[in-house]
Amino acid sequence: MAGRLVLRLRRSLVAPVPEPDWPRGIRPVAFVPELHAQNVHGLLRRAYTQGGGYVEPFAIWSPSLRDDSEYDPALVFLATDERDEIVGVAQCWTSAFVKDLAVAPAWRRKGLGAALLHEAFRVLRERGASSITLKVEADNPSGALRLYRSLGFEEVESYRLG
Repeated sequence: MAGRLVLRLRRSLVAPVPEPDWPRGIRPVAFVPELHAQNVHGLLRRAYTQGGGYVEPFAIWSPSLRDDSEYDPALVFLATDERDEIVGVAQCWTSAFVKDLAVAPAWRRKGLGAALLHEAFRVLRERGASSITLKVEADNPSGALRLYRSLGFEEVESYRLG
């Protein structure tokens, strides 16, 4: 069968969620669109060039993000390194959906993706969400599916694209 297999995953937020455990040398920062949007977009583009996602050119991406009814800048979770470079982002919608998760290749498999998601879990739970969902390609080469399953996400749907 042709096309990419996409999985929709869900994790309950009913029980208390773990506090983020930020890797050494990493700190969370508040997203300020005017300061961070270009660098977030650059990280998404770099992360997705290795497969597992796609991001439009900045001139399309930025206004479509900003103008989406589910966009809230407080739900863009950033992490910076010791040089203040953005090395991780989790962009969530108000519907408790993880739109994008990207970690710079040098920071993968060090706990940064988990820390970003734990922060998203905490904030969305405080906002009253009972679960969080996301989509991932089954053959995502970044190890995303393994990360999501290790954090308690379970498959609720699968379908083929293209």
